[in-house]
Amino acid sequence: MKKEEEKNKLEFILDEKFYSLEAIYGACYVFVDRAYIFLEDGGKQKVKASFRLKKGGSDKELRTLQGEFLNELLNYVLRVNLSKENKKIRQQIVEQALFSATNLASIREKCACEEEVAPAPEIGYSFEDDPLGIAVPWEEKYGKKKDSDKK
Repeated sequence: MKKEEEKNKLEFILDEKFYSLEAIYGACYVFVDRAYIFLEDGGKQKVKASFRLKKGGSDKELRTLQGEFLNELLNYVLRVNLSKENKKIRQQIVEQALFSATNLASIREKCACEEEVAPAPEIGYSFEDDPLGIAVPWEEKYGKKKDSDKK
């Protein structure tokens, strides 16, 4: 990585071997409120990122921006890597949820068409069970409020 300082400007050469484009875009997006950001092709698997502060700033503010950007870049590299590692697990969770929802809908349709409804399979509590009385409407559980209670 190379840094070049001009007046209110930072330039980085980022190597795509270490920082994916997804991570670079994510990290840059965090700073769009404070700086104008320009991304260019920097050669073989390199990206040139130029930052120009929206509000003029000192060298100290540029160094602070540089450190914050590099930290955010590492943060996004980790996010992208974790996302790739957990992709299969997330897909399985979504598939299971969708399968369960479609399976439940088909059971309801089947039961509604038959004259006699078969008992639900024993899997513990179903959505129709309410051992804690949570699904009971407020009015049924505690009665309607009286005019004196409203004041």
